[in-house]
Amino acid sequence: MTKSSQTPARVRFAPSPTGYLHLGGLRTALFDWLYARHTGGQFILRIEDTDQKRYNPESLQDLMEGLRWLGLHWDEGPDIGGPHAPYIQSQRQPIYQQYANWLVEHGKAYRCYTTEEELEELRARGLPYDRRHRNLTPEQRAAFEAEGRPFVIRFAAPLTGTTTVHDAIRGEITVENATIVDPVLLKSDGLPTYHLAVVVDDHLMEITHVLRGEEWIPSAPLHVLLFEAFGWSAPVFVHLPVILDPSGKGKMSKRKTVVDGREFSPFVRDYIRGGYLPDAMFNFLATMGWSFDPEREIFTREEAIERFDVADISPKATALPFSKLEWMNGVYIRQMDVVALKDAVAPFVAADLGLDVETLRRDPRLLALTPLIQERIKLLTEATALVDWAFLPAEKITYPDPTQLIGKKLTAAQSIEALEAARELIATVEPFEAAALEAAFRSRAEAMDIKLGSFLTPVRVAVTGKTVSPPLFESIHILGREETLKRLANAIQALTAYAATAVERP
Repeated sequence: MTKSSQTPARVRFAPSPTGYLHLGGLRTALFDWLYARHTGGQFILRIEDTDQKRYNPESLQDLMEGLRWLGLHWDEGPDIGGPHAPYIQSQRQPIYQQYANWLVEHGKAYRCYTTEEELEELRARGLPYDRRHRNLTPEQRAAFEAEGRPFVIRFAAPLTGTTTVHDAIRGEITVENATIVDPVLLKSDGLPTYHLAVVVDDHLMEITHVLRGEEWIPSAPLHVLLFEAFGWSAPVFVHLPVILDPSGKGKMSKRKTVVDGREFSPFVRDYIRGGYLPDAMFNFLATMGWSFDPEREIFTREEAIERFDVADISPKATALPFSKLEWMNGVYIRQMDVVALKDAVAPFVAADLGLDVETLRRDPRLLALTPLIQERIKLLTEATALVDWAFLPAEKITYPDPTQLIGKKLTAAQSIEALEAARELIATVEPFEAAALEAAFRSRAEAMDIKLGSFLTPVRVAVTGKTVSPPLFESIHILGREETLKRLANAIQALTAYAATAVERP
């Protein structure tokens, strides 16, 4: 397959604001953006909102937030304008009416006065529209007009011959013109259908390449015919492969589904909220139908821009390997600068703990804890469970199961002794740093003739309220001497009460 032209490309992402942005749409936008950046061209955001019945007022904001989250900033669009504004189709209605009427005037389209009842009768009989008003006489048209009967404008598709669509990754797609049954271009309310609006806008906005899902292949011959009817050159068509759900058994649903016992969401907003990094999602989606290098899974945006070409997109459907996304997210987390990671986890931790996010970002404890958890999390949402104990007052660290305070192969009494010894060490060790604390605890465990792990288990649970935590001595240093002593005292009290109750049992 030959490489596509490297002249600057003008591409557009043209979503319909009828629902939330999903991964398939985001992949299309990503490929658009990559090709624009690769060729030094422009990436345009256009909102195709002619389907007013299904319009969702929250959708546009969700779409734009999802694109910005991934870093796909557009060069022209509804919020920033551009030489071809407006970029919202409902605001371009006079333009479509002008071009629809031009087609009528030049014999390429016609006014159809067929009523909805008449169309319903055809559908009930299993018949397509029969072109009944394609060749009305002037008298017949005048009669309909005198009745005040509403009309639509239909395209007068060729009755014979074939039309060929040249697809950059699929080759030539040819259909019989007779199968294209005069589709509606302009509805009776004056709004265009998708077919008219997309062709007019792609021409006026000077779009050179149209990247869209393969579900639009059946419409492509009609669009080619419309370009020809206007006397315009068609853009290069690139119909992207379907993304299958993680099971690989069907097209990715636009609803949340359960795959292999795990809930899978197709919506981008759920990944933003779920603790995924935009760089990981960028890397992941770029591999859905395009290969950077068979030997490399991880690559930067700059590397992707340098190599991306629409000619290298595969037309084959690909399953969404959900586990790979989590793995990639972990890789990117481990590669992050500590300050950047701290800032990234802060909103999640703050929301979980009811804290002010900006105050938390400035808290030195979060910065100190971040490198301790960096190797342990795959999602930003996992940070809270590892660091929450550091931002809770001592009285909030409770021990619903006091037996967790008992070290391995130790009795409750021996564990209390270990906690008392730990309290003494915390109160006296100088300097109060991780290395000095570790040396002191090792020495005391040896003196008490107990294994270090058994000694540290009660201390870990006392300090964090958890059996698993970031490295203990670093955690104690971050928490501070005074707060650690409070928690040890509370744990001693809780375990003593438990031990007394246990002795009283028959």
